[in-house]
Amino acid sequence: MSEAPDITTAWRQLLEGTPGTRQGDFLVVEAAHAQPRLRALYPFPTHGTLHFLLVAPPPWPESDGDRLPFIVCGGPPYKIYTPGYGELLGETATPREAAALVVDHLPPDAGLSAEG
Repeated sequence: MSEAPDITTAWRQLLEGTPGTRQGDFLVVEAAHAQPRLRALYPFPTHGTLHFLLVAPPPWPESDGDRLPFIVCGGPPYKIYTPGYGELLGETATPREAAALVVDHLPPDAGLSAEG
């Protein structure tokens, strides 16, 4: 499975369900995309979660993939964790609330780029 070369393409492929690409929980993807700060990050669905990366691959920055909070899909409830399942930040009833909670816990500079 190939990865999208940039943030905009990654979001488009997720929202369109492009064959041969990573797919995620559509309601969670849609809610995350509605948040401008998350839309500026690279969406990375994996193992029933939606992670957010600061840059598009390649290369995969070793520290980037595990720096930002992420959503565990398949809810409700939707669970939001710190990197590496370090701490449960909260549970929400809707994907929209989950995306907002991720934004609330982003580092100050994450998701502020013009791309997306």
